[in-house]
Amino acid sequence: MRADRGLGLVLRMVAAFAALLFFLFPIYWLFMISFKTPDEIFAYPPVWWPASLQTGNYAVLFKDGDVWTVWNSFVLAGTSTVLAMLLGTMAAYSIARFGTGGKHFANWIISNRMIPPIAIVFPVFLLFVKLGWVDTYHGLIVLYTAFNLPYVIWMMRGYVQDVPLELEEAALVDGCTRFQVLFKVVFPVVRGGLFATAVFTFVFAWNDFLFALILSRSQVVTFPVQVTHYFGGQSNFWAKIAAMSALGTLPIFIVVATLQRFLVRGISLGAVKG
Repeated sequence: MRADRGLGLVLRMVAAFAALLFFLFPIYWLFMISFKTPDEIFAYPPVWWPASLQTGNYAVLFKDGDVWTVWNSFVLAGTSTVLAMLLGTMAAYSIARFGTGGKHFANWIISNRMIPPIAIVFPVFLLFVKLGWVDTYHGLIVLYTAFNLPYVIWMMRGYVQDVPLELEEAALVDGCTRFQVLFKVVFPVVRGGLFATAVFTFVFAWNDFLFALILSRSQVVTFPVQVTHYFGGQSNFWAKIAAMSALGTLPIFIVVATLQRFLVRGISLGAVKG
């Protein structure tokens, strides 16, 4: 019996290690290409490790100013995430505690998130032209916030419903206002879900391509749009593509690594019902 358990454990460890290699290999290959020379990139058989790390591929991005597109994405995604979390959590609290909008209001809200971006990008573009918001930070921030609000409201509504009502009643008896209850009682209790929702909201805004492509020109070009500029009709600049992709991936790694413990706790919050 012990031998069977030991063999099963070894097999699970081998399978887990194989899966880890499978999912990590594209990331490894992306970073290696960013440090290779053109000859090494197109070499056959493939060069698994460059003879010398070519940091020049990154230096070109800084020299040409392309790296600022990563900063643009960070500002847009970060600001819209903060706004969406603040407004969405307050809306979710209102729906969860007061039944705002009726029984099916939450379902209607999340249904708006299912609208394909391509279906609304043209009327949004016409509206932004009228308002003078094309190629502006505030235009994309407002759009990202509005587009991610349904997801935030839906997720935070579930987390708020898991907060014991007795905690809020006790705070109200002690003299807290509803806003104080929200910020001093509800927020700390649902902190895990708050950070988990914020991470996914940030990723959604970070990865946006269609809105940024249509509504930006030169001032607020984002990282996903900038990468497409390196694909040409006759040749592709693979070194710059890999270097820019690596730089654009780092903020996501940093955010997820920093909030990992909150992310795991938030995903599992409310999963076990008594």
